[in-house]
Amino acid sequence: MIRKLWPYTAGYRKWILMGVLCSGAEAVFELILPLMMATIVDTYIPAGDTGGILRHGLLMVLLALVSMGLGVCAAFSSARAGQGFGANLRDAQYSHIQDYAFRNIEKFSTASLITRLTTDCNTMQMTLMMSLRLLVRAPVMLVSALVLAMGISLRLSRVFLVALPLLAVGIFLILSAVAPKFRLLQERTDDLNLTVQENLNAVRVVKSFVREDFENQKFEGRNLALRSISETAFGRVIVAMPTMMLITYGTIIAVMWYGAPMVQSGALEVALLTTFFTYITQVLMSLMMVSMMLMMLTRSVACGKRIIEVLEEKPDITDEAADPFAKAADGSIDFDHVWFKYNAASEAWNLEDIDLHIKSGQTVGIIGATGSAKSTLVQLIPRLYEAARGTVRVGGRPVGDYTMEHLRDSCAMVLQKNTLFSGTVRENLLWGNEHAADEEIWAACRAACADEFLHRLPGELDMDLGQGGVNVSGGQKQRLCIARAILKKPKVLILDDSTSAVDTATDARIREAFRTQLPDTTKIIIAQRIISVMDADLIVVMDDGKISDMGTHDELMARSEIYRDVYQSQQEGASIDG
Repeated sequence: MIRKLWPYTAGYRKWILMGVLCSGAEAVFELILPLMMATIVDTYIPAGDTGGILRHGLLMVLLALVSMGLGVCAAFSSARAGQGFGANLRDAQYSHIQDYAFRNIEKFSTASLITRLTTDCNTMQMTLMMSLRLLVRAPVMLVSALVLAMGISLRLSRVFLVALPLLAVGIFLILSAVAPKFRLLQERTDDLNLTVQENLNAVRVVKSFVREDFENQKFEGRNLALRSISETAFGRVIVAMPTMMLITYGTIIAVMWYGAPMVQSGALEVALLTTFFTYITQVLMSLMMVSMMLMMLTRSVACGKRIIEVLEEKPDITDEAADPFAKAADGSIDFDHVWFKYNAASEAWNLEDIDLHIKSGQTVGIIGATGSAKSTLVQLIPRLYEAARGTVRVGGRPVGDYTMEHLRDSCAMVLQKNTLFSGTVRENLLWGNEHAADEEIWAACRAACADEFLHRLPGELDMDLGQGGVNVSGGQKQRLCIARAILKKPKVLILDDSTSAVDTATDARIREAFRTQLPDTTKIIIAQRIISVMDADLIVVMDDGKISDMGTHDELMARSEIYRDVYQSQQEGASIDG
């Protein structure tokens, strides 16, 4: 895992090196101070050498200041390295997710991806920051203090032969128990985030169905599950502290027990025994710091694996076979015996043997019952999904011949579930053409019949839409999304039931604008209302993933029972409403 994550320290390795050097040097300077104090107590104080006491005292102050400076430098360097490492990880994940196909995104839940980009990355950057401080400082202090303690008394140092193995065994047992819990902890965090995200995204539905209590219960259940696993994981970690302190103080008592007779016999000086106590504490505390870092590393391993899963996920659709210079000659579309299914392991096909040929500039309507795979069909055109069998062509070439950037730039798609982003109306419309002048923007708005309400909005194009376009209605949102697509001036324009929230008169005006302003653009209109497609050059009737029939309105009325039944039912409904 270190090998896979190391490249993301790029740009911050000098800070890692500086943190390591400063942390190690700080530990060495701290270890020198007890020896200097022992010299003052055993040599200069009994001799009454005031000058020697002052010289060593000032030297100790100087060393303490140097140690403090090194500590500040180590803290700054480790913080800089940790924050930079975390930023690189977030940037790498986010950039890689942008290359995902829909199938890849569906593999991870949105809430899980958010957790991996935030909580998991924060854990990793904190681990690096703490590691530079503790995993360098602690081993240096451990080894140095152990050597200095053995130099004072080899006999007393034998207590480490008992204390160190006991600490090592205790740490191993605790880590073995807590390691599996941290992975589960992150998964429970994903579940909680998913609940919150769903609730906030669908807050209008929740309130309209008066399901607040149900949502509260669902949140409470997942919150309690997270609390339970957190208590279990961190409860076992907390057990480590009293266990280690028990061994530490037991070791100090043992040194007192065996060291006192040595002082009485003159084999060991009091100041050296005191210094030995200091080194005992430093040795055992260093081991405790290492153990705590190992526990943090155990959690970071779980987070690191989740991050690596995102980074190593191979996009389902790539540009590997694409010709970077290929350009779509026109908006013609061909489906040559295309088959598709969302789940490769599923026996049922979502699309079966689709053979459809659309000329450039034609207007094509697609109708069918809910679940007949109308949306699935059009999503193969810009390669949002890849056909399992057969070939989809745009401009006479297979869609795989184009880079996704060019192919999707040649297609504009307006979905039934429209998305507007936080920002102004102008900023949202410029997604279609970031260089569009105001005249072009207003022309697109007039074609989408959006100008009539934009003039009534405060600020017009500069009005802030809020998150997700909460300041406009569903129909207004649809028209803004259509205007955004028109600004793109695409070769293929796909409207997936994107006029469902507008009245029939507005729908007709929008279609008339398509005919007059986009004559060379191939227009594919998925609709539930036959009146929205009855004047199309070609109407395709979908039924259970297959093309039931295709032709003009008159031809389908003559021979398609499905089409005729839908038309008659809608006409009867219109008569009743009238």
